[in-house]
Amino acid sequence: MTPDQIESAVAAAMPQAVEELKRLAAIPSVAFPGHPAEPVHAAAAATEELLRSAGLPRVQQIAVEGSFPAVYGEAPAPPGAPTVLLYAHYDVQPAGDPAAWRTPPFEPTLINGQLFGRGTADDKSGIISHVLALRAFQGQFPVGIKVIIEGQEEYAGERLEAFVERNPDLLRADAIVVADTGNPKIGDPSVTTSLRGMAAFTIEVRTLKEAVHSGSFGGAAPDALAALMRMLTTLHDDNGDIRVPGLPRGTFLGQGPSEDEFRQTAGVLDHVSLVGSGSLADRLWSSYAITVTGLDVPSVSGAVNAVQPTARARVTVRIPPAADPKTTVDAVVDFLRQATPWGAQVGFTDFTVGSGFQADSGGKARSALNRAMDRAFGRPPRDVGAGGSIPLVNTLLKQYPAAEILLFGAEDEDAAIHAPNERVDLEELRRIATTEALFLHELSLPSALGV
Repeated sequence: MTPDQIESAVAAAMPQAVEELKRLAAIPSVAFPGHPAEPVHAAAAATEELLRSAGLPRVQQIAVEGSFPAVYGEAPAPPGAPTVLLYAHYDVQPAGDPAAWRTPPFEPTLINGQLFGRGTADDKSGIISHVLALRAFQGQFPVGIKVIIEGQEEYAGERLEAFVERNPDLLRADAIVVADTGNPKIGDPSVTTSLRGMAAFTIEVRTLKEAVHSGSFGGAAPDALAALMRMLTTLHDDNGDIRVPGLPRGTFLGQGPSEDEFRQTAGVLDHVSLVGSGSLADRLWSSYAITVTGLDVPSVSGAVNAVQPTARARVTVRIPPAADPKTTVDAVVDFLRQATPWGAQVGFTDFTVGSGFQADSGGKARSALNRAMDRAFGRPPRDVGAGGSIPLVNTLLKQYPAAEILLFGAEDEDAAIHAPNERVDLEELRRIATTEALFLHELSLPSALGV
């Protein structure tokens, strides 16, 4: 096929793909504890059907110990051609408060060329971009294809890591496309070359056997919520920089967003300052960040005049690509122990860790991607970092050190992933799918193969 034919094929397939994305995103495939398993399995079945429709001769669900099934597809490489592994995940974040959504989270709604709904971007757009790219070739793929679609990336994604380590030949490839990132802005082509790692834990503080009346005991009885708040506020200085020893600020060599761009994207209110020091690229992509992502305390509407005996918080730490998650979380936990006031009892549970990623300078696959993205977007891509983590990426890097790992996708920074009103821009989805199809074509050419 020619590049013109590839672009036309992707464009012609978009209406069907949009309807398929709507159906896929309507499935509440939340793989977190406490959520029903049936929708997750339904999303796996829908993903399997989509990969079959893309012309792959071998498609199957594969059991993953302690997790939901992965969906695997494969087409053999033509003689002398490389093999490309395509990755995405079909599970999604919980919707959160339905009242915060302008449209129902699991009723995908098309508004002005953008599809709103949980998972429309993260990461069911990744599944659809793979399907669109593969359909362009009508089963006659220019390179070998392997596809792995994970079922529990958003919660405890490390389970697929162990599966990969036990089955190294299954996913072996010359290049790996991870469709679970995106451009800083719609139409701004970028390749993610670094990911921060992640660690998270739950902290619980106990001070009393049970709640007591604040009028009778307040002022002397130790308040667990006050103790927890004092501990959490010690993590940052007045400027917002981290105070935990051994967690220095890093440096990102590429170009980050301007302050105005960042404030607009993040929705920072007027006259509210940003936190931390160093460039925005340093803070977002190469430095540590600590966020309290949840609190278990009485709500304002349910408040009573009582001194609290127990308080809990969920703490998430973002970690520079080269740093060790285990060492980092140990440092934060030790710091919080030392900051515990009044001899309160403190415990730490439910630990999760994930390593970061730093790409090499790039080889034949990155050059092929640059050419493909230049044609699809009208200009070549730039390198960017990402603050999020993708647990599988570092395992793939260790397992297949000769493979080039390429991270790009349709999740632009305004897509509100992990937040209310998540959406994917359909024109961005078309450009990303076109990029991927053109990349597969470019990688098969004699110039890419060194012939």
